[in-house]
Amino acid sequence: MARTYTPDLIAAAVRQVEAVRATGRRGPISTVARELRLDRRLLQSWVTKARAHAAAAPATPTTDAPVLLPDGLLHCRFCRQPMTAVFTCAGLVYNCPPPCRRPVLNATAVAHTVGEVVLRHAAHLVPAVTDPKGASAAAGHAHRLITRVTAGTDPADLHITWPTTRPPRRVPPGHLHLARRLTGSDPQRTRTMLRNILAGIDPTTTATEAVHADAAHLLAPLLHGQTAIDWAEYAHRSLTHLHGPTDPLTLAAAHTLATAHRQVGHHQRAYHLLRELAEHLTATAGPDAHPTLAVRATTALVLHDLGHHHAARTLLTDTIGRHRRHHPGHPATTRMTEHLDRLWHHHTTTHHDSSPGAAVNPPHPEVRA
Repeated sequence: MARTYTPDLIAAAVRQVEAVRATGRRGPISTVARELRLDRRLLQSWVTKARAHAAAAPATPTTDAPVLLPDGLLHCRFCRQPMTAVFTCAGLVYNCPPPCRRPVLNATAVAHTVGEVVLRHAAHLVPAVTDPKGASAAAGHAHRLITRVTAGTDPADLHITWPTTRPPRRVPPGHLHLARRLTGSDPQRTRTMLRNILAGIDPTTTATEAVHADAAHLLAPLLHGQTAIDWAEYAHRSLTHLHGPTDPLTLAAAHTLATAHRQVGHHQRAYHLLRELAEHLTATAGPDAHPTLAVRATTALVLHDLGHHHAARTLLTDTIGRHRRHHPGHPATTRMTEHLDRLWHHHTTTHHDSSPGAAVNPPHPEVRA
């Protein structure tokens, strides 16, 4: 049955293409098509239509409409009141109500400054119709990333208030290195350190930073539920953005994301992620490499979670045979065999197994970069 696509999904896909293009990476349509598992030609048609719509849009006013900050976002540092945009003989400016006697601010310059912040931290928030993206246009979406802008004496003298009152900040590399060392021995302390590194980061909007992406990838396995998924998605999206879809770090993040979905019962999503991961590993490491076969084994377990018991046993049996031939003596072969024994035990007992946890969440091989 043909897939149907909602207008929101189409718009989000087009925005993602423009966000990738804004970074200067080559092949943004191919990249996003792979990430979203879309047909490249279909995605190209969406982008083409969005651009055509954007080109036809300026049919209303003949004069360029000024782009302003969302209402209530800009405040004066001196009187603490919201600033409003007014037309004067000097053009469009931001001003305060009496009795504040502060100097007015050029509204276009303010919008440009704030827009640069938006593009620097979350270019994907800016709709595709603003192609090529301009900083002033991006300012119209500042409220989706910023809580408050406080204006000083000139358009460059702006203080940004983030949702957590702290902006995303660069973290000394030593902090992340220490957290990585402590992951296995002291998960509670590691979790605290990683949360401090990621303070001020919204995983759904904040722009890509290598340190934050790595920290999110370390944090996700230490969490549960939707929170784990949010950070795992941020890590995978960011690492894909930074290194490409087949980089070892990106592939490890894809495995972490699949695991997070599986733990909360999103087996269909986990299955698709693992299938895609296996394809990437087959192309990069080879079809019989240990990481590739380990992911195939995990895919078999997820197939079993989905109720495809015969297909799961067949895939796992084949994977064990290939792993034994190409990696003789590797301990993962024994673990895979134990999983297969559990699947056969489930097959020979009733459908209402008294210990479903063994089938739903068995331990599985990790893919490490």
